[in-house]
Amino acid sequence: MNQHTIKTLDFNKISEIMATFALTKEGKEKISSITPSTNMKQIEAWLEEVSEAVGILKKSASVPVHGLDGMEHLLNNMNKGVALRADQLAKLSDFLDCCGKMRRYMKDKEFYAPRVSSYVKGIDELPELANEIIRCIRNGRVDDYASKELIKIRKQIAIQEERLKEKTLQLTKSNKYKSYLQEQVVSQRNGRYVIPIKKEYRNKIKGTVLDTSASGSTLFIEPEEISVYQDQLSWLFADEEVEVQKVLTYLTGLVEEKEQHIRFAIETMVHYDFLFAKAKYSRSISGNRVKINESGEFDLMEARHPLLGEKAVPLSVKLEKEQRALVITGPNTGGKTVTIKTIGLLTLMVQCGLHIPASAESSLGIFERILVDIGDGQSITENLSTFSSRIVNIIEILKETNDRTLALLDELGSGTDPGEGMGLATAILETLYEKGATILATTHYSEIKEFAEAHPGFINGSMEFDITTLSPTYRLHIGRGGESQAFAIALKLGVHPKIIERAHRITYKEEKQYTRDSTDGWKLREQEKQVIINKYQHRNKTTKVEMKVTLFHQGDNVKISPANEFGIIYSGPDQHGNYMVQIKGEKVVINHKRITLYIAACELYPDDYDFDIIFQSKENRKKSKLLSKRHDETITIDYNQ
Repeated sequence: MNQHTIKTLDFNKISEIMATFALTKEGKEKISSITPSTNMKQIEAWLEEVSEAVGILKKSASVPVHGLDGMEHLLNNMNKGVALRADQLAKLSDFLDCCGKMRRYMKDKEFYAPRVSSYVKGIDELPELANEIIRCIRNGRVDDYASKELIKIRKQIAIQEERLKEKTLQLTKSNKYKSYLQEQVVSQRNGRYVIPIKKEYRNKIKGTVLDTSASGSTLFIEPEEISVYQDQLSWLFADEEVEVQKVLTYLTGLVEEKEQHIRFAIETMVHYDFLFAKAKYSRSISGNRVKINESGEFDLMEARHPLLGEKAVPLSVKLEKEQRALVITGPNTGGKTVTIKTIGLLTLMVQCGLHIPASAESSLGIFERILVDIGDGQSITENLSTFSSRIVNIIEILKETNDRTLALLDELGSGTDPGEGMGLATAILETLYEKGATILATTHYSEIKEFAEAHPGFINGSMEFDITTLSPTYRLHIGRGGESQAFAIALKLGVHPKIIERAHRITYKEEKQYTRDSTDGWKLREQEKQVIINKYQHRNKTTKVEMKVTLFHQGDNVKISPANEFGIIYSGPDQHGNYMVQIKGEKVVINHKRITLYIAACELYPDDYDFDIIFQSKENRKKSKLLSKRHDETITIDYNQ
């Protein structure tokens, strides 16, 4: 399935919605990369999984799928000669606890969900590893009792810190320092105890300045008397770090021994998250598991587009083996495009192992390719017209189609001459059918409807239209083409029957009488105005029609339709209402009906302005100047250039 198909059928939106039901980042990523299968047994297994998962959710909605946070990073750090951090080991402990909960959760689900519950058997509990991590790691750090040496060192650290703090407090209370202190407090800088000394007494105290206050008036000094205690404490901290690394290295070794077990457990938990997200989505759309076949047959019952929800009108359509092509006709906005997109999307969903909003008795064919030509597909970057870009797409469809292809074609042949478009559409449908494709096509061409009625393997369908309310019902009727409603709608809206009868004669080359259903006298009189032929005013009792010509003046800045170009009035009008207009330096004859005043000449130029500057070339102006002085037969001026 190519990305064009997935995007056109809005399957990416289905994936986005389904991903919101996943509880883990890994589960969401797996959903976003979901791809359809063409293997019938695999699809059936996927559908069975989702059915079992839905059954589990009906019994117990709280599935213990969590604890995966940080597991991917932990796996990436394994076997790199670096010990895992205490917080990473703590997350692993949480994950192993989650695995235990999942095993217990699935224990009583074996009877009605044997496939889904069996996956949990592949998750090893790893009790020895879990217990050792719990013993050594507590509150995100290596616990004091992780080793005998570590508890010994940390006790020594506690004693040494107490001695250091006590010694520092004694100094702040002694007469030697009392007068030099900013205040009698003890603080720490970079893990070392300091006392605040006034800046002016710096030379009175022996020690090391470790920090200063923001104002610079206070110096935080480590007195010489306690530096020995500080150094001893630093040595103990270094010993502690060495022992902590020993414990972490020991635990990392235990984890790496069980790496494959852990990886498999993570994959299984991600699959559970992925599977239950599909099940939750199935419940949200009232989905069902449907039957599948490899013969390309359709038998959809009460199907709805999953993105339209309850607003969608249920769709039922059946295509048997001997009828592989459905041609749908109907009015604009009548639901033709939605119908073929619904069938294509539901087929794609089933091949991804998803339940669909349709009757469980429905059946869908499995296809190697779902190829679509829906929408105008206009390409601005390639400067292709709507018709051209769609033909480029059709060429690809023709090349890729085989007997396991579902082709969805919307308004085939539109965007060009109706006669040629109809012929092209018919030929394309014939070719795709001969290549063995299953075809769902929409059209406005009545000739294609007639072709489908006469051609074996094709069947007509039509979207229902309520002529009373003048609105579509979005219901599909199989077995007959839709009747054109244009004349009936026009009559209903008040077009005079004589005009519609003439339109029917032109279209169908036959006579048909249309009658009005209104008896309202005022409405009937208003309707008669549509066919009254107004008398033209005649001048001098001749047949010449009196024209009402919009007057423009030389120099008027005007807008020319339909190109919306701007020009300047040079001369006119003539007897036919035409003006000479200068556009981009060229003088062009244009009828007054195509001209609209933009800015009047009186607003742009003074009364004595010489318009020859605008309309005449420099050469013509020179010739005119010479002729104003003397007569010269050799000089000619063409004022229309």
